[in-house]
Amino acid sequence: MAKEGAQRAEETEQMIEKEGGKEAAEGSAAGSLRAGDTKEMRAVVLSAFGGLNKLRVSKKAMPEPQEGELKIRVKACGLNFIDLMVRQGNIDNPPKTPLVPGFECSGIVEALGDSVKGFEIGDRVMAFVNYNAWAEVVCTPVEFVYKIPDDMSFSEAAAFPMNFVTAYMMLFEVANLREGMSVLVHSAGGGVGQAVAQLCSTIPNVTVFGTASSFKHEAIKDSVTHLFDRNADYVQEVKRISTDGVDIVLDCLCGENTGKGLSLLKPLGTYILYGSSNMVTGETKSFFSFAKSWWQVEKVNPIKLYEENKVIAGFSLLNLLFKQNRGGLIKGVMDKLLNLYNSKKIKPVVDSLWALEEV
Repeated sequence: MAKEGAQRAEETEQMIEKEGGKEAAEGSAAGSLRAGDTKEMRAVVLSAFGGLNKLRVSKKAMPEPQEGELKIRVKACGLNFIDLMVRQGNIDNPPKTPLVPGFECSGIVEALGDSVKGFEIGDRVMAFVNYNAWAEVVCTPVEFVYKIPDDMSFSEAAAFPMNFVTAYMMLFEVANLREGMSVLVHSAGGGVGQAVAQLCSTIPNVTVFGTASSFKHEAIKDSVTHLFDRNADYVQEVKRISTDGVDIVLDCLCGENTGKGLSLLKPLGTYILYGSSNMVTGETKSFFSFAKSWWQVEKVNPIKLYEENKVIAGFSLLNLLFKQNRGGLIKGVMDKLLNLYNSKKIKPVVDSLWALEEV
């Protein structure tokens, strides 16, 4: 099965690159004509919150760009943990179903809305999308779109924005990572975890502690300084190596790990919650696992934070982009990340590739 999956991934990658090269070569002359040729497109539709049986590939009306938007022919889209939470309805104020999931994609600019500047039809781009990324075509505001470096593939570009922007913002904008610091990151084998490890390697003498499922250790052991099984007593393991604890804790698990993370912080350390994956167990939403996870969250005492000189923070990239209108801030971060990519200091990791029908 592993061999078959690898072959299928390779075939899909070749398909993406072949289609991308073909459309880019057609250039702007064909681009403006194609925009009106097809009135329908395929998209992955979530009919209701729940299990995998709620997802299907369906025909939908082709979107057209409004003022300030770009129309993108999608070549690859990202599948992140937040998409699993959306599928189960485990997010604040979820939109009504049916909906098209997905928050990031890469592709080719097919049409420009009024007042759009800085892009041309045929440009290779990656973008944030407020839902609707799992489709053949998306429209999104120009402030959420970025040009892809020449040597970055479409699949790499689809895996780049959410993971690396989240990691960068937490490390440098919230926690102020500096030389000689130490970081504990959960789910070190995930997209954000791998981005965190790569970004930490750009700063001298940063120690990275990571937790991950044991079957992922072989693949990520070289990117993390100290790697622990996610089910082991990592608190004691970290304290054995660093008696004072760590400077930064990045927690995507929540539940009992919140208290453990705070206990590991050095004075002036920063704990950042950026997810709650312990609340998603199995294929469908479980009220009992959800309640148990919240019950295990240690109540934060502000006086204790004051006495121990600790910082607790939260980070949600999607809220920052789509609810708090900080697209300009994210643009600056993306510029820095693309400079790091062009300097070959970071590189997105693509776990696997699947055709739309295999979602």
